[in-house]
Order: sequence, then C-alpha cells, then structure tokens
Amino acid sequence: MPPVFRFAPSPNGFLHLGHAYSALLNFERARETGGRLLLRIEDIDATRCRPDYETAIYEDLAWLGISWETPARRQSEHLADYRAALDKLSALGLVYPAFESRAEIARLIAAREVDGPWPRDPDGAPLYPGDAKSLSAGERERLITSGAPYALRLDMAAACRRVAGLTWNELGAGPDGERGIVSARPEAWGDVILARKETPTSYHLSVVVDDAHQGVSEIVRGQDLFHATSVHRLLQILLGLAEPAYRHHALIRDGEGRKLSKSSRSTGLRELRAAGATPAGIRRSVGLG
Repeated sequence: MPPVFRFAPSPNGFLHLGHAYSALLNFERARETGGRLLLRIEDIDATRCRPDYETAIYEDLAWLGISWETPARRQSEHLADYRAALDKLSALGLVYPAFESRAEIARLIAAREVDGPWPRDPDGAPLYPGDAKSLSAGERERLITSGAPYALRLDMAAACRRVAGLTWNELGAGPDGERGIVSARPEAWGDVILARKETPTSYHLSVVVDDAHQGVSEIVRGQDLFHATSVHRLLQILLGLAEPAYRHHALIRDGEGRKLSKSSRSTGLRELRAAGATPAGIRRSVGLG
C-alpha cells in the first residue's frame, strides 16, 4: 500500500507562509515515496469558517503547484463519524458533561491560585479546575434537560488507567529535538474537551477519526502540535484506530520570532501573490528552494 499524507487547513482565514511550508512538505513527501496526498477541510467551527476562505485554499494550493486527490473531505459532512466515536468513549465511561462557563472556570482558577500556580497544559492553558465528575447522573440529566450549555470532557485519569506505555514514532523532531520512539504524556493535558453542546466534536477527536477513516499513514505537521500527539495517541488506542507515524516540522516565524497565524493577521499567500511573489519565490522563502 502506498503511504498516505494529508494537508488539513481550516477555512477560517487565508493561508500564510506557514501553511505553504506544511502543504509543500506533505506534497514533496508524497512525491518522494510514491504516496497519495489528501486534502481535508476542517470546517467544524461554523462561526468562523467561510466558503470564500475554502475557495481561497483551493486557489492558493493550485497556485503553489500542489495537487491532491479529489474530492476533499469536509468535516462538516461527517459529523456522524465523530458522534459514533464519542458514543464509544461514553460507553467506556470516559466522557462526562461539565457545565461551567468560561468565566466560571476563570474564577475557579483564580481562587485556586491563591495557594500557588495552577497547573497548565503544554500550550500554557490552565487545566480544567471544576468538579463536574462528581455530579450525579440525575443532576447531569437535569442540567442537560434544562438547556444549560456544557462541554463533554474526557476523564483523563480513567482513560490513562486503560493504557500503559503509550508512545509514538517521531520521524521529524519535537521542539526540544525529540525523535524516534517518544513517550506520550496525555495526562499533561487534563480533562480535554471532546465536544460541546453546540459543536458535536473537537479538534482532538475529529483529527484522529479523520486520519483513521482516510487511512493516513504519515502525519506531517508543525511542531506546535507535537505535544498534542499524546492526546491523539491515547484516543487512537481507546477507539481501536490504526497508529500513523508522525513527522513534526519546524515553524515559520515572523521577524520577532513568533509563529505565523491567522489570528495575528500574518501576511497571506494571496497578498504575497498580489505583490508579485511567485511559487518559486515562496518555496525559497520557506527554505525549500
């Protein structure tokens, strides 16, 4: 079987140089290995994703000379797949609803930090501080029936008790040079969110389901997702999904050393193209020329 790669952008803004680098790396790996390149549109965030951004993704990738198998998988068309995975985890007793708002969570963290720093995940976000796991089944049902908003969280401690010696095969390198067989530490993330009342999945859940459904065998992505691989490996084991290899790559950064992002309005490929940039120039600017 030929290896399978994927590039999976979200249509919530225009692609920038960091996206170009990751897409080109996936494209080159597929060509070098005689593999397949898939395109996945991660459009589960209905409030931020827009059709014009999706169209721009296709145009920018084609301009760079990147081709992929069609049709692209659009996450919004596969919500039943994520629901089935969530139901499987729920049947294992690993999912619970938490009803605190973001403001309530912030107040809980502030109260706990009176006694010292509250633990944070590898991305720097505070771990979930609530006690929703202690609610009775009746109280949970009452709150859900009342229409209260909630997040469905993974009971990380219970999940980790089911899995021992969790690792992954790192073909690239982590932020500190980690490579080869890497030990996973999903507990560092606390009780991650798997879905919300208004959104039937999360990045962590949908990415492992999609990769498995699409038969992705090597995941090429940025080092900013290196530590999240621990959560993804845990979910793969719990759901009985195949294990891909991982190849994390360095990030493209701006002049101040910050990674490029849509939220910080990093210069998009469309702007660079309008200013006279060429595909060859883009390749050189990301170190692939």
